[in-house]
Amino acid sequence: MAIAIAVILLVIGSLLFHFLSPWYFTPLASNWDTIDLTVDITFWVTGVVFVLVNLFLAYCVIRYRHKKGLKADYEPENKKLEWWLTGITTVGVVAMLAPGLVVWADFVTVPEDADEFEAVGQQWNWTFRFPGEDGVLGTTAVRFMSTENPFGIDPDDENGQDDVLIFDNEVHLPINRPVKALLRSKDVLHDFAVPQFRVKMDLVPGLVTYQWFTPTRTGNFDLLCEELCGLAHHTMRGNVVVDEQADFETWLAGHPTFADTQAEPAGDATVGQALYAPCAACHGMQGEGNPALNAPKLSGQEDWYLKRQLHNYKKGRRGADPADTNGMQMAAMVNTLPDTAALNSVVAYIQTLPDEPAPTTITGDAERGKDLYTTCAACHGRDGMGIWSVSAPRQAGMSDWYLANQLRNFKAGIRGAHPQDGFGEQMASMAMMLLNDQAIDDVVAYINTLPVTSPQQVANLEQ
Repeated sequence: MAIAIAVILLVIGSLLFHFLSPWYFTPLASNWDTIDLTVDITFWVTGVVFVLVNLFLAYCVIRYRHKKGLKADYEPENKKLEWWLTGITTVGVVAMLAPGLVVWADFVTVPEDADEFEAVGQQWNWTFRFPGEDGVLGTTAVRFMSTENPFGIDPDDENGQDDVLIFDNEVHLPINRPVKALLRSKDVLHDFAVPQFRVKMDLVPGLVTYQWFTPTRTGNFDLLCEELCGLAHHTMRGNVVVDEQADFETWLAGHPTFADTQAEPAGDATVGQALYAPCAACHGMQGEGNPALNAPKLSGQEDWYLKRQLHNYKKGRRGADPADTNGMQMAAMVNTLPDTAALNSVVAYIQTLPDEPAPTTITGDAERGKDLYTTCAACHGRDGMGIWSVSAPRQAGMSDWYLANQLRNFKAGIRGAHPQDGFGEQMASMAMMLLNDQAIDDVVAYINTLPVTSPQQVANLEQ
């Protein structure tokens, strides 16, 4: 009897939880209301089966419970019952699958007037590409990928020259316009999913998959990777902003074309030497850094990372938090660089400076730090020299006090909180694994033990 009562209470509790629970789908923001309908049908079919089966189980426990003097009958086959069960099961399965097949037919049939854009996934961020005035996306290939051409666009394809490149984790789309998202992965399986749009699709290396939808309300929606893609899978987030048409066009016009990026002026180290003079007051003539002035070592750091951080300062993504006094100072100094050409020239000059490991100032348990660094190594490399393909800068041989300060800033939300600083947001999330200041010192102490193996250092050793 106790078992029967427990089963009945389980059914009642499950029904109450389903109908009274505040947790359900996010409000719909696309044309795919049919997805919700198919899920509701599945809920009703499986819910009815759940209730009937469990109530029947409770009935059987009560009706056929043990009684002294009664003996159970054994009936191995009952064709009538089997036919009923087969028929009811068939109806239930058809009721669940048929609507899904109809919706799938719509899902794979893209409207002829749909606009196209491309979403590119990699560990662990998103980038996007829109066709230019010709309305055609250029061809791509892995062999063309580099720090200067991360999308891998064929430079000889005329259709790709006017492609608009979005290097942020945020993409904008116009409202009430059907769009076809072409999905491409650089490395492993990813998945493009916006809960409010109700559609999702995997990104498969070597293939171009797709999905289509029509945004039906403006707003800012979370873009998630819903395929386990590695250690930092949980940080692979982005934003889809649905705009009015005019706002979308304004946003799109603010991003460079592929031709623009290829025509970007190369850095001139000679010009950069003069521009670096104000920087040297804090960072040192050789870019060696100065802890007394809170200026980290710059020499030896990858050029792409230096450029990204300088752009972040200019765009207000870094140095905007009042608690980040050093960052605010740096933002003011970066604004003395008038344009991209000047910025690239400063970075070009920094690349000519001798790369000597910074003095160690942090003490900690390097052995414990080695275990903690295992997670960091997934991005920054086991040797701490950085991996550009996952946008992770070098750590080994750099200013250890600066690494420790930045980890604390990430944990405190001083850095990485800007909504357009996708990489900073990732780092802020990963830094939370370091539970206290001692853990930070330990992992930095281990980084101090890593040998510096930059190309310049290797060349010096060979000489």
